[in-house]
Amino acid sequence: MENQPKAEAKIGLVLDSADPEALGEFWAEALGLQRLGAAGNYVLLASPSGALPKLLLQKVAEPKATKNRMHLDIETPDVDNEVERLEAIGARRIENEPRNEHGNQWLVMADPEGNEFCVCDGGAGAT
Repeated sequence: MENQPKAEAKIGLVLDSADPEALGEFWAEALGLQRLGAAGNYVLLASPSGALPKLLLQKVAEPKATKNRMHLDIETPDVDNEVERLEAIGARRIENEPRNEHGNQWLVMADPEGNEFCVCDGGAGAT
């Protein structure tokens, strides 16, 4: 058993929220997730295929105060159209113009409670 590779871990993501029900609706629409249920201060979302980590929205009393230490990247070949779609369901741009670096393009956005995330092309624009 000494040289056996470690089994791959599964992860779930937890996002603090003032209103998990409302924020859960946004993230379900944004990522194509399904609401699995709610209990107390929690709302659980999961992808129908199981390909994405589960997203647990957790009610907390304190508001978001500073920049996220970790954020989600939504990868898409068409950043502009995805940004418009996300704005239509409640996201807002933090920056007006996309950034371009190392063959990647992305735009920093925020969900309805101010949690930052990026919409990026995952290098699709690289030449």
